[in-house]
Amino acid sequence: MTTCAIVPSPRLIWLTALIGFPAATAGAVLPGARLVSMALAAIFLTMVLIDAALRRRALAGIRVELPELARFFKDRDAEIRVRVHSESGRAWRIRVGIVAPEGFEAVAEEQEVILPAGARAADFAWLCTPRRRGRFRVDACSLEALSPLGLWLVRRGEDANLEIRVYPNLRRDPDLKALRRGVQGLHALRQVGRGREFEKLREYVAGDGYDEIHWKATARRGRPITKVFQVERTQEVYVVIDNSRLSARTIGNDIVLERALSSALIVGAAAERRGDLFGLAAFSHQVEAFTRARNGKAHYAACRDAIYELQPRPVSPDFDEIATFLRLRLRRRALLLFLTELDDPVLAENFIRATKLLARRHLVLAGMLRPAEARPLFQDSDIKSSDDIYRQLAGHLAWRKLRELEATLARQGVRLAPLEPQSLTGSLIGLYDEVKQRQLL
Repeated sequence: MTTCAIVPSPRLIWLTALIGFPAATAGAVLPGARLVSMALAAIFLTMVLIDAALRRRALAGIRVELPELARFFKDRDAEIRVRVHSESGRAWRIRVGIVAPEGFEAVAEEQEVILPAGARAADFAWLCTPRRRGRFRVDACSLEALSPLGLWLVRRGEDANLEIRVYPNLRRDPDLKALRRGVQGLHALRQVGRGREFEKLREYVAGDGYDEIHWKATARRGRPITKVFQVERTQEVYVVIDNSRLSARTIGNDIVLERALSSALIVGAAAERRGDLFGLAAFSHQVEAFTRARNGKAHYAACRDAIYELQPRPVSPDFDEIATFLRLRLRRRALLLFLTELDDPVLAENFIRATKLLARRHLVLAGMLRPAEARPLFQDSDIKSSDDIYRQLAGHLAWRKLRELEATLARQGVRLAPLEPQSLTGSLIGLYDEVKQRQLL
């Protein structure tokens, strides 16, 4: 049986102040009024006790219904539709309280609901704004109503089974332009070359190269037949996200991982728009998530569900583990776009070793956020002290190491692209479009 707690209502407090306290004072000061004051106190106490005994009637037949699943987006206002059911159909005035999970900002944790006479249910919206991404649960809510005589506030807890999924926000200002570019589409890209995918045979036309002639068909038909190729459409594109310790670095109000997740999903939308297959992988010291490349709305939702709970892990990335995993899982040549941080020399060396074999079968690109201090020497003319000179020297050394890393990776067929934080998503789509245009895949 559900336990109902009671607390004094404002009516009980006022009645105690207007009746109970004067009666007790009169009985103590005026001996002749003692009997009357005791009778009033007894009647008042009896009413209070009877009302407390009938407290279960205050919420009899009332239950709260919350949805089982709600999908929100980080930093965007949202609402949950809550329904209050009444079995009796009598008029009710009820307060419903829902405690917001940690990381949520609720407009009000308590809300009053009025059920008119004859109404079996009433709906209201619980407004909130999630500030964190991930999976959250609401396991209980609370109800409050007046007792039959209105002397007590009766409270009861209700079980709930609400799961809230908070996804990355793809509509932040830095990503709006890239989002429109990737989802709403561009003009058709001009392809370089004739394409690699066989389309059909046709009659020979003057100017066709000898390498385009289908010699077997020519022999069968007794006249020159040419092969026609088209640009491959359903190529596989994978974004590989590193959620190890360096992904917890801050960029403005976000961390590196938040920007990587948003950019990955937008690149996926761009790939689908261009007719390619899109997949996702995430890793730290182990493989955290993997979704094989496909297309369609259901697949995009599956990719989003696969990564929305990712959080930075305080471990170093295991590039050998993810490289081995991808070599075993991906049989078809694919574009692998790594989103990682390689300004740590040890991590850079591990990445070079791990991608050496991976690059023989697949096209590997590595995108990383350029460290703010990594700039050529004296590019910033704002030098006011010797500290500024030493700071620029340190930045120049970091920039030089990145250039050396780019050259080392380029020799084994891997391209490293240091990207600016404010244009991360747009730059990734630009890299992808360049691959498509040059038919590198």
